[in-house]
Amino acid sequence: MLDSSDLIADAIGLLRPRTVVGPGLHASGVWALRFDQFPHVKLGVVARGECWLVLEGHAPVLLEEGDFYLLGNPPPYVLASELSAIPRHAKSVWESAKDGAVRIGSEAEEDTYLCGGHFSFEGTNAHGLIDVLPLLVHVRAADPRGKLLAHLSELMVAEVEAAAVGSSLVLEHLAQILFVHMLRAHADQAERPTGWLGALSDDGIGAALRAMHADVARSWTLKELADISCMSRSSFASSFKKQVGTAPLDYLIQWRISLARDALSRGTRSISELAFAIGYKSESAFSTAFRRVTGFSPRQFRQASNPAE
Repeated sequence: MLDSSDLIADAIGLLRPRTVVGPGLHASGVWALRFDQFPHVKLGVVARGECWLVLEGHAPVLLEEGDFYLLGNPPPYVLASELSAIPRHAKSVWESAKDGAVRIGSEAEEDTYLCGGHFSFEGTNAHGLIDVLPLLVHVRAADPRGKLLAHLSELMVAEVEAAAVGSSLVLEHLAQILFVHMLRAHADQAERPTGWLGALSDDGIGAALRAMHADVARSWTLKELADISCMSRSSFASSFKKQVGTAPLDYLIQWRISLARDALSRGTRSISELAFAIGYKSESAFSTAFRRVTGFSPRQFRQASNPAE
């Protein structure tokens, strides 16, 4: 059976993430940068030194050396050496990047080095994960997962600084691995996150989620899923909806349709093959369910996604 990491990877994979690893920020002295609201995901690591992260409308967070941060659909925010520093717009500073680096202040007195990037997601499935992402995941260097993340960040920093042949591909994959591990860390925190990510860590509801994802074509019943969760049907249905935000069998339908949208947009299977692969007894039954969720027939959706065909 799948584990929670597999489910997170499944969800991210459907979004076809476009990864951009930005230039490293090398800074000294007093500085502050203001970043615009971003509709997807930002990720970074404090490779050296420390700085403040101030999300608009939230209390400041001190990021120390070795700390990682992930921002899901963040409002405008500031990274700064001191809370009293007056921020300038980050875009103008980033435009000065040279040889994979942005510098603020004297290179000889450099005391802070940040490395990171962002993810943008494609397609109609994007809202499914964006809606459940936490605003901030902060994994401290002392966190049990910190050592693994540190190894990944060392590789990322080395690739950024080397700028060797193939670095862009290596950086893209490293960033996506960091993304998955950051979400794992969030799901494992003592204060369990709400929603889908939190449900993955629940022994009962998480078991049902893993079962559905592992065998999406199976004609699951509420009783079977409740039995897997070691709960009564009524308790399971109530707990599942409270944690995930939708009824168990509705969740299964939504996941099937998400898989269908991805397959149709890529044109990898015929509509009939796809219907059976995701648990529908006929193409007609699949078409009815797909239209109910998306407002389009599978054929219309495929044609809109592939206008050149």
